[in-house]
Amino acid sequence: MEIQVYNKQGEKVDKMPLDEERFGKRIRNRLLRDAVIMYEANKRQGTASTKTKAEVAGGGRKPWVQKHTGRARAGSIRSPLWKGGGVAFGPKPRDYSYSIPKKARKLALFSALASKVRDNEMVVVEDLNFDAPKTRQIVEILKTLGINGDRCLIVIPKADEIVWKSARNIPYIRVMPSAELNAYEVLRSKKILITKEAFSNIR
Repeated sequence: MEIQVYNKQGEKVDKMPLDEERFGKRIRNRLLRDAVIMYEANKRQGTASTKTKAEVAGGGRKPWVQKHTGRARAGSIRSPLWKGGGVAFGPKPRDYSYSIPKKARKLALFSALASKVRDNEMVVVEDLNFDAPKTRQIVEILKTLGINGDRCLIVIPKADEIVWKSARNIPYIRVMPSAELNAYEVLRSKKILITKEAFSNIR
């Protein structure tokens, strides 16, 4: 298995071999689902909060006597059954985050990358080195490589302020170093533009 490498002018300059063990096996859809749910859960703030009847202001005394009124028994006007009362079993601040095993996360990442390779949604470029930040350069490269208007993840070997500043004003572009790459970010992007060095760094 091989993948084509392009330069910034869109010309084919090289081919990179793909590890058959990682990219040649079946796509593990169930594992990808588990990974995406985990990453989504870990992004939750968990700040939703409601008041129980003990926390709602008022309702300190019994609204009427227990018997002989012809009305239902009531102990507080802040009961969850009443308008303006507390909430029964409502949400409270909590931590939704959890983790799946490290090997499972790695396997999910390579399954996601393999799916992009098979669907021709990954483009490997020789490098993305610029002298100064310029959005027009990124736009021209994307257009040349056929990634024009698609939600795209640009993967670089390490944090690069020039590349980040060049791409930050393009709403459908996200830049990420290869060390932070995960299955969720790969799957939520339509196209992946990755440098040759960054691709080699993925372990």
